[in-house]
Amino acid sequence: MNASLRKRLGDVWLGADAHQRIRALQSSIASFLMLASAAALNFLAAAGIAPVAPVRWWTALTLLTFGGFYIVIRSGLNLRFADPSLTLPQMSAAFIVSVAAYAITGAGRGAVIPMLMVILMFGMYSLRPRVVHLLALWMVLVIGATMALLATLNPAVYDPMVEIGHFITVGIILPIVALLAGNLSRLRDRLREQKIDLSKALAQIHDLATHDDMTGLVNRRHMQDVMTLEHQRCMRSGHAFCIAVIDLDHFKQINDTHGHAAGDDVLRAFAREALGAIRVSDVLARWGGEEFLLLMSDTRGSLARLGVERLRERAEAIRLVIGKAMLQITFSAGITEHRAGEPLSDTVARADQALYAAKAAGRNRVVLY
Repeated sequence: MNASLRKRLGDVWLGADAHQRIRALQSSIASFLMLASAAALNFLAAAGIAPVAPVRWWTALTLLTFGGFYIVIRSGLNLRFADPSLTLPQMSAAFIVSVAAYAITGAGRGAVIPMLMVILMFGMYSLRPRVVHLLALWMVLVIGATMALLATLNPAVYDPMVEIGHFITVGIILPIVALLAGNLSRLRDRLREQKIDLSKALAQIHDLATHDDMTGLVNRRHMQDVMTLEHQRCMRSGHAFCIAVIDLDHFKQINDTHGHAAGDDVLRAFAREALGAIRVSDVLARWGGEEFLLLMSDTRGSLARLGVERLRERAEAIRLVIGKAMLQITFSAGITEHRAGEPLSDTVARADQALYAAKAAGRNRVVLY
């Protein structure tokens, strides 16, 4: 069977959604285990150890019950419930039919006891440890009451001493299995929390590696990667892109007069205003110091100039109160359009030249080369 056929069969049986596939698989495993139990009980019936008619009725009811669980999960109806895996209902149903199997198999009832142990192990996948422990206690009490009732009503078949031995076995093993299942559940929860913490840490590391901690903008190293990707994309598509190098005017004077904290406020204020002014498809980076670089994709030079002019006007309208002083933000910018076939470094260098021209012309202006 090739891989594509296996995938198609898997999608038909388990579905395409990853979470639903896991739930459908668990339900299928539970159904298979109950089917194996049904086969064992029918073997006992064929051997004359268990009554035929009750075993057949039990088999039909069990297969309908767990087939129903699978249908509910496979159809997506399970998503309406708080626990889409339906773990507790499936475990409870499995326990009830196991108790019923114990009651009808007579001399072969000892074969049912291992089923009780397996049922509890399913709890480690989604149930909290406390729920698993309470479930085990409930199972011990119910199976104990069932054994006592059977020994009272039919002591010839359900010998009281044998039932006491079975109860001691169940009363010891079930709590131990519940403890193990609870510990596994606790480990699973701890691993899940560690995975979440690791994902957050990796996201934070990635953010620190790609963004400037002062302004929150993309940093120079990551911007170089972004420009390289844009350059490659435009080489394939033939679309144009523009680069603007922006330098805040008289920034050194702000630092010298009002202090570096004031300079930091100016950088952050400009970054906030710029992010609100540029297009979603554009990328703004802190290029170094008071210098920023704006990448405008699928844009010709004339449109890029209009966009940066609008940003210059918005920045000029910013007023920052520093102590008793009122600061106004202006910038000079150089824009260039990437030319087909030229290295990216040449495009950036030409934007720098345009910036120098804007400064030489008196600052607070935009020059397109």
